[in-house]
Amino acid sequence: MLAHETDVRTKWLGRSVLLLVIAYIGFISLGLPDAVTGVAWLRMRDSFQLPQLALGSISLALGCGYFLSSFFAGQLTQRLGIGLLLALSSCLVALSMFGNAVSPWFVLILVCIFCWGLGSGAIDAGLNHYAASHFSSVHMNWLHACYSLGATLGPFIMTGALTYAASWRLGYAIVGGIVLTLTLIFALTLRWWDDGGATKTTSQIASVTMRETLGRPIVWVQIATFALYTGLEFMVGAWTYTLLVESRAVEQPLAGVLVGAYFGSIGVGRVVLGGMTHWIGVDRMLRVCTVAAVIGTILFATAPVLPVTIAGLVLLGLGLAPIFPGLMSRTPARLGVDHAAHAIGFQVSAATIGGAALPAFAGLLVQYVGLETVAQFSVVLAVAIWLMHEILLRATATHATA
Repeated sequence: MLAHETDVRTKWLGRSVLLLVIAYIGFISLGLPDAVTGVAWLRMRDSFQLPQLALGSISLALGCGYFLSSFFAGQLTQRLGIGLLLALSSCLVALSMFGNAVSPWFVLILVCIFCWGLGSGAIDAGLNHYAASHFSSVHMNWLHACYSLGATLGPFIMTGALTYAASWRLGYAIVGGIVLTLTLIFALTLRWWDDGGATKTTSQIASVTMRETLGRPIVWVQIATFALYTGLEFMVGAWTYTLLVESRAVEQPLAGVLVGAYFGSIGVGRVVLGGMTHWIGVDRMLRVCTVAAVIGTILFATAPVLPVTIAGLVLLGLGLAPIFPGLMSRTPARLGVDHAAHAIGFQVSAATIGGAALPAFAGLLVQYVGLETVAQFSVVLAVAIWLMHEILLRATATHATA
């Protein structure tokens, strides 16, 4: 009997390790598509003879799909199971990438991007839910670092396709092929995701309504912070390539590399700084990083020479790196376990809205004011994020002493 139990535990442990590896691969694949459109935009814009403002419609289409699927991901998981949800969602993303590669009309590309958002939102929510239930907080940080790795590789893939094949469509096709491989992996491990692994979550959480959670002012501060953070990260990622090429006369291959360096610094920061939180604490780390993000945006906005631009982008990426996973990991302690489930859902939804709305708003600024307003607006957003985090720290301190 004892030997049988040992064999079962060993089997579950092996599956859990394999699923952890697949989750890492999943986050890399999740990040791949998110950064390619910013690099492809100039060629896409010229192919369809579009105004700069049209990039905002891409952000809105992606954000709407992402919001819908992440908002209802809990219900979808209950009906389909997390394994099938991940397999179907990644398949939808892959088909959307192939759709972008062959679409003859821009309106059809917007439909594909909406479907891409539907798939990515479900993958994001599903993997985050599974990781929060089965893996440690360290792995949560590193999983988000893998997302940044994917977002780093995406611009290089698209830049290579543009440089050596002069085709943005090829870039989307390559990304689609990679995501299709992930679909097959999810399909082959379908039942494992729903078996629960060796660390099933059995704790019972008190019933708290969504209205009760929304009734807490600190929840709204966190919602705003997530919206601003994601909006800043996505806006800089989406518009930097165009700004560097058309406003600062940077060569296109170098501009693509710098976009990759920006996302790469976010990934490196999540690996290195995320590990350091064990020694200096999450709140202190986030305070330092929000200040670093402000300084990075100021350097990026002023940028008298290219090296200052590069320093600003890298410092901004490092400053942004631990904010999303750090704030997410602090949610249960800050709000209580009973409210955390609803609050995390609200935060993901807010991040989706911010990631869609702020790059779109930046498109309005570009169209009617100029490209450099993107860099200037990034300073405003970084200062707002710093301010929101300071409010969170004071609210948490007040609650602890009450």
